[in-house]
Amino acid sequence: MCLTNLVNPMNLCIYYLLCIAAVNLTFTSDLEITTTKSWDCPLECICLSRKQVLCNTGGLEDIPTQQLPETVEELSLTKNDFPVIKGDTFAGLRSLRKLILDGNNISSIRPFAFRGLNRLRELSIQHTPLPCIERFSFAALQNVSVLLLANNKIRFVEGYSFAGASNVNLILLSNNPLHTIRSHAFAGLTNVNNLIFPSGIRVIEKNAFDGLQYVGQLKLSYMDLAGLQPNTFYGLSYVHSIYIQESDLGTVQKDAFAGLTHVNYLNILNNKVDLIQRLHLRYENYIEMLRFHGNHVLEAPRHARDVVLEVTTISAIDNHFPCDCQAHNVLESDFARGDSVEFQRRNYCISPFEYNGKPMNVVDFELVARCHDNVIQDNLGSGEIGLSSLCISGFTLLIAFLFSMNLLR
Repeated sequence: MCLTNLVNPMNLCIYYLLCIAAVNLTFTSDLEITTTKSWDCPLECICLSRKQVLCNTGGLEDIPTQQLPETVEELSLTKNDFPVIKGDTFAGLRSLRKLILDGNNISSIRPFAFRGLNRLRELSIQHTPLPCIERFSFAALQNVSVLLLANNKIRFVEGYSFAGASNVNLILLSNNPLHTIRSHAFAGLTNVNNLIFPSGIRVIEKNAFDGLQYVGQLKLSYMDLAGLQPNTFYGLSYVHSIYIQESDLGTVQKDAFAGLTHVNYLNILNNKVDLIQRLHLRYENYIEMLRFHGNHVLEAPRHARDVVLEVTTISAIDNHFPCDCQAHNVLESDFARGDSVEFQRRNYCISPFEYNGKPMNVVDFELVARCHDNVIQDNLGSGEIGLSSLCISGFTLLIAFLFSMNLLR
């Protein structure tokens, strides 16, 4: 038949096109069969498709990434026995969008364990014995919507654990016995919508949040601190809302908020504060609003100038302050913003005992003397100058006394 059609050029062209199409179809079919045969699902897994693989309760002692198709998008590895996630473990699975690692015997996540997963949107590591987040464990994660790290045994977060990670919608650390946040723990982490910590934090080291930028909400609650150390929030910038609430803050030390910049709402709510050593929020901090609500302050600042609040808006209500001689330091500070009458109406006494829980305005503070230390400090100048003056005066008197004794002899 091919020979009879040679006389017609058009038929000849059609014939050749049909032959080429048939050959290509056969080749493609053979290639698909060969590819399918060359890929076998790991015995411990269920491969629902080349995009979805389940390896649950299989007792895996290692992650079988070499046996999985590069096209897998959803991978569930739960209730297995592998203790370590090594660096670049998933480097060959660049199509991954969802990775579930719950319920495994994970005790260590090595640096850059998830590097190269630029399409990953959800990562869950929950209900494991993971004791800490090591340096660079989650470094270079990009565009992850949800990072779930709840219900583990995480006691501390090392420095630079999230370096280079960005565009994370939620980092959830709830229900971990988190004790310590190390210096620079979140350095290099940017564009996080929600960063929520568990209860029970006891230590936040200096510069713990240094390098953390562009955060929607940062929530620290139910902490038991000895104090907010100097530079606790240094380097934290461009935050919509910070919540420090329902905690024992111990002593708010000098410069605890130094270096914190560009915050819309700083919320300090319902905490116990042993002492405000110094609370300075300067213009260069660029804080729009401070909400200081419901706090129990056991000891007021030593002087009114120890509280400087150069913020756009201040709301200080429902707090409990000492109503003894220390009250003058509070009423003359920036907490009251020049409206002592309204401040006394909206806040309460914590001491003396007979005034505990009563509005501050039931006390006639004109009849309450200033604290003795403040009177001395006001008379002599600053504490340092006063001490020097006392030392010099005492030394002068001593010399004069000795000189007079010599004359009497």
